[in-house]
Amino acid sequence: MNDVPIIKTKRFKLRPLTHKDTKALYPTFAEEAHCRYLSRPAFESEDALWGWLADPGWNGRTWIAEDEQGKVAGRFVAVPGHEEGIEEIGYVTCADRQGQGVARECTAALVRHLVATEGKRKIIAEVDLENVPSLRLMTRLGFTREALFREHETTHKGLCDLVVYGLLASDPLP
Repeated sequence: MNDVPIIKTKRFKLRPLTHKDTKALYPTFAEEAHCRYLSRPAFESEDALWGWLADPGWNGRTWIAEDEQGKVAGRFVAVPGHEEGIEEIGYVTCADRQGQGVARECTAALVRHLVATEGKRKIIAEVDLENVPSLRLMTRLGFTREALFREHETTHKGLCDLVVYGLLASDPLP
């Protein structure tokens, strides 16, 4: 399940995470404003970030979006869902690349890969109700808002409402 194949987009290569990516991701994951919608607060050190990114107990997969110059633009993840054929996705765009369409391009490619290549029947995403850019992204990618869970999760910022989005393999892919 830990197989992380390379996925190419027009501007990026999504590739497996390496330890050296920690240095490129740290400026984003060290800023509280950029970690607002994570389940945990900003990281205090690169070592702490690497420990979280490479946690051997985590059952998901990580892709790093790298541009043509080899610069890291974001982190994209896929985690097995509650039953076979369902995968949950997530993403963080590096602070210096936000607003450039990185999340849209790379998330679309990841979704297409999960459905067309891996045969997943459904892709889901849980989005904090306050995370307006991610709410918009899910809609733009063709996901359907399936549920709103009020005061569903307690994170470092307190109780959070979560919106669950889903995309079926039979839906138009982004």
